[in-house]
Amino acid sequence: MHIAGQLQQQKKSHKVWISPNTNYNSAEMDEIYWFTSTRKDNKYGINTFVMTAVSRNPRQIVAFDVDISVNSKAIQQMVDSTKPFSEYFVDGCSVYRDVDFLGRLRQNFCDKKDTHIVESTNSDVRCYIAGLQRKSRCFFRKFETLKAVLCLFINAYNKFGEWKRAYRERYPNCGRDFSNHHIHFI
Repeated sequence: MHIAGQLQQQKKSHKVWISPNTNYNSAEMDEIYWFTSTRKDNKYGINTFVMTAVSRNPRQIVAFDVDISVNSKAIQQMVDSTKPFSEYFVDGCSVYRDVDFLGRLRQNFCDKKDTHIVESTNSDVRCYIAGLQRKSRCFFRKFETLKAVLCLFINAYNKFGEWKRAYRERYPNCGRDFSNHHIHFI
């Protein structure tokens, strides 16, 4: 079966844990480009895009999807899977214009100043998931594996972020030294 047909059969919403303290004023969206393993019928592997939506306060990943292209259908599913935000900040990718955002769309074609939080979060995703690191020997052979790893990581990432927020409220001068890490929330 063609890979696009397999993806369509497996499409479903990926629910992630979202903090009850989430402020739904603004979200940022962006994508990470990567590929899954080389297959018999495709010498160079299969293009893979991990699309993420991140709330600004608290900083957490509220939705994600994995697909073979950045497309409006996948982004629309992400937007529909969460409570609507007042504003969505995106980069200059033209596909965002085909999505029905319930809030205001703010598209920046010049620089990354409006999407710096999602860019930083995507950097964390690449850093902590070996299969998404640029010069890694680790790679994902299947989309299902990548989705499962992302779901597990995002839930731990969000719970750790909420724990850090609460800890900083109790100990405002704590700095960056924490007794826990992402791994403690898996």
